[in-house]
Formats: sequence, C-alpha cells, structure tokens
Amino acid sequence: MKVILLFSLLCLFFCCTPKEQAGNIERLDPALDSIIDVKASIDTLAEGFTWSEGPLWIERSKMLLFSDVPANTVYKWTEAKGKEVFLDSSGYTGSVARGGETGSNGLLLDKEGRLVLCQHGNRQVAIMEASLDAPKAVYKSIANNYQSKKFNSPNDAVFRSNGDLFFTDPPYGLEKNMDDPLKELPFQGVYKVNASGEVVLLTDSITRPNGIAFTPGEKTLIVANSDSTRPVWYAFDFGTGDSLVNGRVFYDASAASKLEKGLPDGLKIDSKGNVFATGPGGVWIFNKNGKLLGKIKISQLVSNCALSPDEKTLYLTADMMVLRIKMR
Repeated sequence: MKVILLFSLLCLFFCCTPKEQAGNIERLDPALDSIIDVKASIDTLAEGFTWSEGPLWIERSKMLLFSDVPANTVYKWTEAKGKEVFLDSSGYTGSVARGGETGSNGLLLDKEGRLVLCQHGNRQVAIMEASLDAPKAVYKSIANNYQSKKFNSPNDAVFRSNGDLFFTDPPYGLEKNMDDPLKELPFQGVYKVNASGEVVLLTDSITRPNGIAFTPGEKTLIVANSDSTRPVWYAFDFGTGDSLVNGRVFYDASAASKLEKGLPDGLKIDSKGNVFATGPGGVWIFNKNGKLLGKIKISQLVSNCALSPDEKTLYLTADMMVLRIKMR
C-alpha cells in the first residue's frame, strides 16, 4: 500500500510540476515590454536534434519547419503531433558519402508558397518540386554557381517583395570549411538572384556572412557576420542597380562574444523595424534605430529565429532544441 501511495505521489509531482524554462528574458530598456510581455514564457517544443536551424512557420498548415543540418533532414512540429520528419535528404542528394554539415539550413517560401531551401551539401539554393502536403526530395536549382564556380554552401536567404532572392554563402557546409579542396570561390559572398535568374555578387568583403534580412521598406539590408574575430551585424543601403552602399556596423558583439557562447547568426525583422538577432548568449532585440532593448537568454547556442505572421510568437532553433516564446 505504501509503495502504491509513493508511486502515486511521484506521478502527481512529475505530471504537475512545470518544466523548467529554457531561458530567461533580460530587459535592458522599458521599450521591450511593448514587444515581449513581462509574463512571457520560453517553452521547449521539441528536442533531440544534432544542430537545428532555419525555422519557418507555415501559417496555413499551422506547422513549424526547421532543418537538422548534420542529419540532412527537415522536421516539422505541430501542436497536435509534436515533431515529425518532414523531408529526408533536405540538403544533399549525392550518392557519394561525405561528412560535414550536408543538410538544408535556411528555409523560406516563394511567392507561390513553394519551399525554398539553402542546401549545404548540394551547394545551391533550390525549390522543392513537391507540395508542402506531400514533400519529396526533388529539387530545382535557383542558383548554384557564380561565374561558373560552385558556391561554398548557401546558408540563409530572404526574398524581396518583387521576388528577388538575396542569400549568404559562408563555408560551413564544406567538409573542411575554409580548407576544403572542393572550395572554388576565394571569398564568402552575399548574392542577389533576380527574376531572370542572373546571380549578382553584392559583396565579398564579409568574412562569414550568415543571417540576412531587410528592414521595413526594403531600403536597408542587415547581414550577420559569424566570425569570432569580427562578430558584428552589418547594415547596407541600396544604391544604383542594387549596389550596396553606406556599409556600416549595425552592432558590434565583440565584447559579449568573449563572455558568452555564440556569434551573430540568423535574424528576423518585424514590421516595426525591431530586429531579433541570434548572437552571443541568445537572441538580441534591437529597435529600428539599432538600440539594444534586451536579450532572450538561452543556455544553448541559438542559430536562428522565425516570427509568426501576427508577430506575437517567436520560434527559436537552439542547438538540439526548438523553442517558442509567446511574446504578447
């Protein structure tokens, strides 16, 4: 009888005790309260991944898609079923076995609602030629080279409202990174692909270009530099013919990177110009003027984030976990 009673008490304890939050919110400016409620919680949606990346919320299906880059897999998460495999061979479809981060990274939708993937292993940005309801590892390349030289490993991307695609190309998907013998380009670029399919190099001066996003109005481009020797977010304005002009440091995270894990990585910008940028210690939140309002502090390395259409929910990929913050 005592054993049964003890078992019942233990079950009651573990069932009713709330899970420990995956992090906390550091408020550096009162303005953050209008973005993230003081009672907002950080919830763990799924875990057990190798390195989660590229979160994308699909509103019509009420599902979150995200990459597990080393596993070469896209997963989905829904409230009803939790995590499930969505797409195998998401970034590498070659027949030759290879190491490194072969899978997809950044995920986004084009104007037709088709899934677009930054594919490390295939070294291209591609469209999945299947519906979201019946995904298949069949891809059509949007861009796979610059001046007949293969990309390193497209990492993150964003569409402009006119359909032009902008993306970054660091070396992280190459098996030996910067020293890989298959690396064909002598630099790490930020590119644009216009409607005709032309690939335009916008800059080759960023050592490890990673996260990329437009500010509202699409007049300024922000690019994260995931380089431990220069961990900053850059801002560029657009000049004639979409040339990048007025290049400047949006924010320098050098000091913080010496104290906390992580580097500038994926980022998203809301309709008011607030910037949610993953970096040392978690997610950094800036207003449209670049003022740091606060941080979402996470114990694991945070790679990227995604906003729901109403901008009330933020999803995070953090190493082996996927998190959610209901902000308002």
